[in-house]
Amino acid sequence: MRIVADLHIHSKYSRATSRDLDLPNLWAWAQMKGIDVIGTGDFTHPQWFQELSEQLEETALGFYQLKEAEQSKAKVAVPVVCQRDVYFVPTVEISTIYKKKDRVRKIHQIIVAPNLKQAARLNEKLDKIGNIRSDGRPILGLDSKELLKLVLSLSEDFLYIPAHAWTPHFAVFGSQSGFDSLKECYEELTPNIYAIETGLSSDPPMNWRLSQLDNLVLVSNSDAHSPQKLGREANLLDIEPNYPALYQAIREHRRDQFLGTIEFFPEEGKYHLDGHRDCGVCLEPQESLKREGLCPKCGRKLVLGVLHLVEKLADKPYVETQDFASLHTAARPFESIIPLAEMVAEMMGVKSSTSPRVQNLYFELLAKFGSEFFILRQLDLTTLANMGYQKLSEGIVAMREGRVLKKAGYDGEFGVIKVFQGVKQKKQMKLFSD
Repeated sequence: MRIVADLHIHSKYSRATSRDLDLPNLWAWAQMKGIDVIGTGDFTHPQWFQELSEQLEETALGFYQLKEAEQSKAKVAVPVVCQRDVYFVPTVEISTIYKKKDRVRKIHQIIVAPNLKQAARLNEKLDKIGNIRSDGRPILGLDSKELLKLVLSLSEDFLYIPAHAWTPHFAVFGSQSGFDSLKECYEELTPNIYAIETGLSSDPPMNWRLSQLDNLVLVSNSDAHSPQKLGREANLLDIEPNYPALYQAIREHRRDQFLGTIEFFPEEGKYHLDGHRDCGVCLEPQESLKREGLCPKCGRKLVLGVLHLVEKLADKPYVETQDFASLHTAARPFESIIPLAEMVAEMMGVKSSTSPRVQNLYFELLAKFGSEFFILRQLDLTTLANMGYQKLSEGIVAMREGRVLKKAGYDGEFGVIKVFQGVKQKKQMKLFSD
């Protein structure tokens, strides 16, 4: 069964998240996005765990569905053409802050539990170690290796995945508080790490440059802080909808099961390049190296972005290839997309993708053609054009072909990807060839 999975999200109990992040709204938006399996997020939070226990029912080994009585509480109606089964799997992101080798380390990790019973056992252990009640993403003063050891002591069937591995401030490879290798962080327990999350600011070719990642599956997830942000990135699998199948696909990096990922263009991520947001300074790694990592305007330290860290740690050249089998056993195909609402906003000349005009057309498209992923990845664009959406069809063609204009993000500032410049570019090329 071909499925799309987004395993890293948050609930309304995490800081700086939407109040709409409850189970009915996640269920509805997963269908409209085209997601089959979604992480619960935040299972360590007592109130959220109670909601999970009350509103979900187990339908397969470790996978859950929203009870029918809860489905009507969603704030949006799911168009008929988008309706699908949605499965939940228990997940949480945990922040560990601790001192190791004379440096303060701040690491985020995703933990995927085999079922809610095992999640409850982990919650009981963590409640004795730190505060898991004040935030859906708990902060623990615990070495990441010790957290991994604790998780494995409960069951080796948990998945433990370093989250957004390159983010400067809170990641295993982060420039501000991370490490230069997984082994420095997890030591003798490193073989129990089967995957890393690449994050919005990097894509698979960037990660392929590190030999230390050759035997790991590169997963991609949305890290959504609102239901509308689900599926910014996601994973493509061919498995039965149950936890053992998901676990096997990732642990054994099976090519016939873990098929690839759906990605942001990494330049759109908030930390792709080096920079200093207060001064409006954004630099390529080579330029910031010339300036010894200092802001040319104020002289303070730049926040070094993901591309800079990849260049620093890479031991292989950049490769962009479709022959994934020639790389290593864990390499997978990927697709780079632009969220549909962002594309519609650009097409309309509207700044915000949440404006009523954009949202009206967005839901019109879903009702006529199907889920967002189907429209962006699979829809026959001749059909789209013939039904009066010619300009949008041209934009999706440009996106699928990678003909986009990129303004990279830096120091917490999202980048901007423009697609209709790519449309114009192709038309000009056609004119000159004629």
